[in-house]
Amino acid sequence: MTTQRSEPAQNADERSMLEGWLDYHRQTLARKCEGLTDAQLRTASVEPSALTLMGLVRHMAEVERGWFRKVLADDDPGPLYHTEEDRDGEFHLTEADTWARAHATWQAEIEIARRHAAGFALDDLSKGRSRFTEEPFSLRWIYTHMIEEYARHNGHADLIRERIDGATGD
Repeated sequence: MTTQRSEPAQNADERSMLEGWLDYHRQTLARKCEGLTDAQLRTASVEPSALTLMGLVRHMAEVERGWFRKVLADDDPGPLYHTEEDRDGEFHLTEADTWARAHATWQAEIEIARRHAAGFALDDLSKGRSRFTEEPFSLRWIYTHMIEEYARHNGHADLIRERIDGATGD
């Protein structure tokens, strides 16, 4: 299966543009993981780093959950992978961790994110607050941050994928 990916229209309105770029980067991460085995997806980039493609997908599931559920909608179901004892739990994989489960969880969080965002205008403020300043965020800020978050991690994914099997490119 090849993940379809397209850039947003060059003349789209702001919301369509932001949602389009966010989806583009979500799809880019999915494409970086395509065609690999669970073992390859659990392969760390370079010692001593624990950074893996599966770990990045699990991390982005946590990020989607945090920003769109916890912050935007003030719905905090708790973390998926990390704990107080292991703040980076999404990156600490075992042989029992599978792509099917990680991908399904990530996709479920994306769908929930879309549903929550649909109820807000770009200038609407989040129901949850910043853990640092106690201030709310606009949906526009959250979209922009999510695009940045995915873009940064997609750069990591590029390097990890190249190390695993030599594949490069978009």
